[in-house]
Amino acid sequence: METTAQWNELGLKPELCQKLAENGLTEPTKIQMEAIPALLKGRDVSARSQTGTGKTLAYLLPMLQQLDSASKAVQGVIIAPTQELAMQIVRVAEAYSEPLGLKVQQLIGGAALKRQVEKLKLHPQLIIGTPGRIHELLKMNKLKLHAVKGLVIDEADQVFELGSTKEVETVLFAMGRERQVSFFSATYPEGMSRFEGRWMKDPLRLQIAPEHRVSETIDNYYIVSDKRDKTDTVRRIIRLLKPSSALLFLNDTDQIANWEAKLNYEGFTVEALYGDADKQRRAATLARFRDGRCQLLLATDVAARGIDIEGLPLVVNLDPPFDADHYVHRAGRTGRMGRTGTVMSIVTPQELFIIDKFRKQLHIELDERMMYKGKLLTAEQLREASRYGRSSEDKPSSPSRKPAGQAQGGAVKKNRPEAKLSGNRKEASPAAARTAAKPAKAVTKAEKKKNSKDKGAPKWLKAKREEARKEQ
Repeated sequence: METTAQWNELGLKPELCQKLAENGLTEPTKIQMEAIPALLKGRDVSARSQTGTGKTLAYLLPMLQQLDSASKAVQGVIIAPTQELAMQIVRVAEAYSEPLGLKVQQLIGGAALKRQVEKLKLHPQLIIGTPGRIHELLKMNKLKLHAVKGLVIDEADQVFELGSTKEVETVLFAMGRERQVSFFSATYPEGMSRFEGRWMKDPLRLQIAPEHRVSETIDNYYIVSDKRDKTDTVRRIIRLLKPSSALLFLNDTDQIANWEAKLNYEGFTVEALYGDADKQRRAATLARFRDGRCQLLLATDVAARGIDIEGLPLVVNLDPPFDADHYVHRAGRTGRMGRTGTVMSIVTPQELFIIDKFRKQLHIELDERMMYKGKLLTAEQLREASRYGRSSEDKPSSPSRKPAGQAQGGAVKKNRPEAKLSGNRKEASPAAARTAAKPAKAVTKAEKKKNSKDKGAPKWLKAKREEARKEQ
């Protein structure tokens, strides 16, 4: 079989090649083709490859192949920055370790410590976890790493940025001197070379397709919106694109509850992923998002690190990412493994310079879009639609064609019962016509004087004056 032959050429065991074929992986990706042979030869590797290119299997397959199922000692350690990423790696490792007879154990924060200690008594050959929990078990002398052959730090840049350097160093010191160390990451911060010099021996640096850090299968757009209008903008985007699911990124954790309430009010099913939530709550939230029970998931960069939602069609940046590296990680949640996806960033007019920076640094097409009559249009398309797409009713009326009762200045006069407007002529009503037909009664000077004197006088005085006039 051609698939098996390609994986065999990398030096993998037949059991692993067969499992890959069963899972529909027809050929290795570029990072897998370069990393797997080097790791099987025992080289330390520092690999940088964009999210969604198959980094997990690139380091996991050679590690599993080098473990001894007959040994009861821990021989391999994989460290990840977040619980979700660690559990994602655990699920993949369990699938590929089964044909080799290996045991895998997760050691992540938020899970019951006592239960993890009990499971270590089952003698797993590979442990996968977060730096804090592994460090905690080491300090308790519940975890022995003297027989470890290999250490992999996945998303190494994030592990170091989150302040886990001391914990990782403790793990390294607990291992023997003859160990293999590998870093895998989507970005390469300046401090990475310092850790390579301290912990690696002549590392092989792999940099895969740096000119395309954001997948070419992703469409990148931005929409300009005032801050106060962002909620309405998001509502319109979701209604327009109608994604099966969408991941919404925020910069500030304190704003998550506010956004969750607003979007719920708009009628969407929304969940929020908090970085400090316990394992069960986070797992339940992701499960509801994966199986379609909620359409929108709100998260920050740290909380969403390592999330793998198969076929996620849309990522929305409610706040622009802090820098180009964070844009890469957010965009990497969609368009994975060659699939298509869309990233939509909502920015204020004052944040437009950030878009220019991302465009230059990442060498991507990052175009503006505007929403008009249920479509996403470019500026040119919007001008064309505005020019030719309006009906006669949409055009402003000329002064000669103003509606009945509307004055030149735009105010509408109320129709009175005695007169109705018809064109430019006023037609009298029947009541008004009868009133106009009566001749005007002449008023004498004496009557005017009388009326003036009687004005305001009491009735008895008016009656007395009237009698005096009659007598005269």
